Amino acid sequence: MPGRAEMIAIFYTLALQKAMLNATILLPIYLWRYDKMTGILAVNAFLHGKKYTELDDLLLAGAKAWGMQLQIKTNLELRLEVPKADFVLFWDKDVSLAHALEQQGLPVFNSAKSIALCDNKALTYQTLLCTVPQPETMVAPITYFEDSNFSPFIDGAIERLGLPLVFKECYGSFGAQVFLCHSKEEIESHITARPFLLQKFCKESAGHDKRIEVIGGRCVAAMERYNPADFRANITNGGQMRPYTPTREEEALALAATEKLGLLFGGVDLLEDGTVCEVNSNAHLVNLKKSTGIDTAPLLFRAIQEVLQ
Repeated sequence: MPGRAEMIAIFYTLALQKAMLNATILLPIYLWRYDKMTGILAVNAFLHGKKYTELDDLLLAGAKAWGMQLQIKTNLELRLEVPKADFVLFWDKDVSLAHALEQQGLPVFNSAKSIALCDNKALTYQTLLCTVPQPETMVAPITYFEDSNFSPFIDGAIERLGLPLVFKECYGSFGAQVFLCHSKEEIESHITARPFLLQKFCKESAGHDKRIEVIGGRCVAAMERYNPADFRANITNGGQMRPYTPTREEEALALAATEKLGLLFGGVDLLEDGTVCEVNSNAHLVNLKKSTGIDTAPLLFRAIQEVLQ
């Protein structure tokens, strides 16, 4: 009986022959194989809601389409057992757990290091310096107290970045903990003991950005997000979406950003001035599919398979 590598080689040979006959490019979505890879979809035990179950279902269907067996396990469950699988698709930000799974010998996608770099917006910014253009940013010094005096830092940021400017806590998703501030007092009102940064406001991109999904070193889908009622374009905050065809320059930025961060897959957000705003290690693929009609989940498992072969 042929092994996995032989079956894949046969499949691609036949696919290539058919593509040459039809003068088209054939993208194999279903892969017949004798032995199925088994994977774990790691999710957070404490996040509930329709958008999370929709994403889980999309990823489970994508794994099945690519001929893999995928089982959902929460970060709580994974802390209580020693899991066995060919790989872990880590759709959470529990970086310590991702690192622990790696130490147990499990291939984790994305890696614990890459998730950590994307989860902390300050680390994302610093990692991408000199690699891709980004909005001018000033990262606040760390404090351990709620009543710390940031006045000198805020004054320096206003002088350098101007007003209004964007206040972002370093940790946050779906546009939460992101504010447009028009005064020093407004900036101070958002400061807690949590780490934050201040960023130059791109007026041309108010309520608008472009999301490019990169998987396995390829730009596989993109959409525009726009919100006339908010400076943030996030769908969760009421934004809308439509398909988008990125330019070669935009694709090059997305590829460079994900490569620098060590991501096998990720969503790269671009502003109208050509800067990289944020990079998501586990972007919400459901909205991307709804907008573009492209199901990127099977492509994700293709990329994992290519790494593991």
